[in-house]
Amino acid sequence: ASPACTELEVVMLDWLGQMLGLPEAFLARSGGAGGGVIQGTASEATLVALLGAKARALQRYKQERPELSEADIVAKLVGYCSKQAHSSVERAGLLGGVRLRLLEPDARRQLRGDVLADAIQADRDAGLLPFYVVATLGTTSSCTFDALEELGEVANREDVWLHVDAAYAGSAFICPELRYLMKGVELANSFNFNPHKWLLVNFDCSAMWLKEPGWVVNAFNVDPLYLKHDQQGSAP
Repeated sequence: ASPACTELEVVMLDWLGQMLGLPEAFLARSGGAGGGVIQGTASEATLVALLGAKARALQRYKQERPELSEADIVAKLVGYCSKQAHSSVERAGLLGGVRLRLLEPDARRQLRGDVLADAIQADRDAGLLPFYVVATLGTTSSCTFDALEELGEVANREDVWLHVDAAYAGSAFICPELRYLMKGVELANSFNFNPHKWLLVNFDCSAMWLKEPGWVVNAFNVDPLYLKHDQQGSAP
């Protein structure tokens, strides 16, 4: 309802993404599909990413498994996160109407790529349809970092959506010397952190970037007549 504020939000999130050193594919200035949006909380961002991943998976599996109805596909969808992930990740699965598997981290409390790969293979063998992975950078309980690059390689190979939840520690990536902790972020589909934590920004300000926002837009699109206008599609 406020196009000027929306455009300012997009530009500001490009600035913030550059401060973090996010890959260009996440930024609106890249000229691609990517861009950022402010959510209320990281919990909200996790749910939004899950619903975008769900929309993408439905389109994919309808083509690959035409014998399945949409309800059959949704019933078989499965997502993954570490047992160290925030409870909101599990809650997103409940709200999104899909099952979510909590995977065992290693001795350093990191979720590793081989654990994810084994879980995906086991679920495919059981007839399930993997579609979504959440990697946490800075867990709430102990500030541990999942093996993002390993998880990204598996997610890309298996064609599942990878969401990075950096809610707690993401502000640290403004420091170049700490960006080694986000190695592999270029393999993710979405990324989120909370400026309303370490950056002392007023609540609510949870910054989220997506490489392909179209999946999220389409997942929520109802396109009523009273929102139609001549400039549709001219701004993110």
